[in-house]
Amino acid sequence: MERPTSDMSSANAVLLGALASGVNDQTWFVLKVTFLLLGLCLTSMLALAFSSSDFIIVGHVLLLVTIGAVLFLLLNRFLAQTGLVSVEQQMKEMGISDREQIEKDKSN
Repeated sequence: MERPTSDMSSANAVLLGALASGVNDQTWFVLKVTFLLLGLCLTSMLALAFSSSDFIIVGHVLLLVTIGAVLFLLLNRFLAQTGLVSVEQQMKEMGISDREQIEKDKSN
């Protein structure tokens, strides 16, 4: 994962990615980690459902696993078609820039 060229933290880049159009590298990394943790939780739920021998619960957990996997695959496909956006491009699109902020602070 590349570090943004500006001095913006990853948390700020993720928040900016939530507000601006497109997906930046940091936001996509957070989404991948979130899906990984969701997969771990659902795997443990599936193991517990199999150990309880309740096939209704197993079916429900398998449905949740399927929904999560399809959502992750659709997000991957969407990003493969659209591509990632840089943090700087998102900042320009929203009308905020570090240089503009520095100039405003100097004039005040």
